[in-house]
Amino acid sequence: MKTLAVAVVAVAGVLAAGATPADKPSSLVIGETFTLDSKGLGEKRRMNVYLPADYADSPDARFPVLYVLDGGMAEDFLHIAGLAQVCVSNGTMRPFVLVGIENTKRRRDMTGPTENADDKKIADRVGGSAAFRTFIRDELMPQVRDRYRTTKETAVVGESLAGLFVVETFFLEPELFDTSIAIDPSLWWNDRRLVKDAREKLRGRPKLEKALYLASSDEKGIAEPTKLLADVLTESAPPGVRWHHEKMPEEKHGTIYHPAALKAFRAEFKPLAQKKK
Repeated sequence: MKTLAVAVVAVAGVLAAGATPADKPSSLVIGETFTLDSKGLGEKRRMNVYLPADYADSPDARFPVLYVLDGGMAEDFLHIAGLAQVCVSNGTMRPFVLVGIENTKRRRDMTGPTENADDKKIADRVGGSAAFRTFIRDELMPQVRDRYRTTKETAVVGESLAGLFVVETFFLEPELFDTSIAIDPSLWWNDRRLVKDAREKLRGRPKLEKALYLASSDEKGIAEPTKLLADVLTESAPPGVRWHHEKMPEEKHGTIYHPAALKAFRAEFKPLAQKKK
């Protein structure tokens, strides 16, 4: 048996020695990545980019941009890029340029100020959403416009604390994104202050051609404030705002992102021919 084992090793060595470069594994590339030295945040930030097939096939075409929060390769970028690719290929979604914003200090960037002592315990620093929003508006978006063929249409998707950031941005800077998708948003933050102030923030606003898509699981601390926000929107949404609340009680906080994103993409990013029907 020892002789047979040596013979097998010898044959394997001969085969390895005769291997051609074509036999060697190569990198699997699904997109691009670039970094920005952010003056506002005082740190380097990495972006991951997925370009739809039509981007290369139609060199004169321009595409809307979907910004993916929690957009690192080890975060949500891969499964959202895959979902978009499938939806575009089967005709249920328009092609978008996806820009994933990789995190450095997630709980700092995704949260606004809070007076709740327990909120402040989740990280060494919270309440940095205004600076993060400024980074997106003044540093990231101009870079994306310079690097890629884009239209003026923008969208954002985020889940949990990232969903909180999406809702906060909708109220504080609604012109930043045309479509805002917030999945299981952490509206419990700061004793539900965003929800409590929603009616006042919406009162008297001019016509606003924007879309807000909310989705919530059975997570009690999230489902309840999301429903309350939907109630406020029912009564007080400004003219022109298209909004929807997708209740998904069959999902948990840890399972909702993918099925909710699928519903949201199909609802909000329909091919133009379908939207006209």
